[in-house]
Amino acid sequence: MAFDFKKEYKEFYMPKNKPGIVEVPKMNYIAVRGKGDPNDEAGEYKQSIGLLYGIGFTIKMSYKGPYKIQGFFEYVVPPLEGFWWQEGMKDGLDYGRKNEMNFISVIRLPDFVTKKDFIWAIGEASEKKKQDFSKVEFFTCEEGLCVQCMHIGSYDHEPMTVQLMHKYAEENGYQPDLTDTRLHHEIYLSDPRRCDVSRLKTVIRHPIRKKAE
Repeated sequence: MAFDFKKEYKEFYMPKNKPGIVEVPKMNYIAVRGKGDPNDEAGEYKQSIGLLYGIGFTIKMSYKGPYKIQGFFEYVVPPLEGFWWQEGMKDGLDYGRKNEMNFISVIRLPDFVTKKDFIWAIGEASEKKKQDFSKVEFFTCEEGLCVQCMHIGSYDHEPMTVQLMHKYAEENGYQPDLTDTRLHHEIYLSDPRRCDVSRLKTVIRHPIRKKAE
């Protein structure tokens, strides 16, 4: 049976729909950076998704070709994720200013995939798909201490869940720590093309730190 990150690491991918605190270790991703309204069908965000899956599935299927990734095991490609921010963001995203959203759209890589393997996948996908994958990068992030929660429903209603997360963090001696490098993080467990908006499942994660004494 193929390794499924969502099932094996439930603490990161399947939290309860009430806030909790988690320590997130260093992880490697394939990533594409951009800016603009994520709902724009011709925008940079929609384009980033195709680029990510193009490389993600090239790596996943590498065992069928001559290039062998050391330590490879069969796995389910992890869900799409995104790091988001806006200029001056302190408490979360302003969904009334979607055109000002900056993002790093990502898909997690298995630990056995190296930078060398990633570079091979870029070349392989570019040649086979006749597409430019130069925007895709090998991205490493160690989020550290965070508060997270499963949000169910429309993306536009996320601020209510964020408020609950921040309240929970403060009640437990922490405070939000959103910075230029510690960002609002979302993990998309539902396909909005196939799921009613009221049932969309999204993990929302915010960095936190201990309150000053």
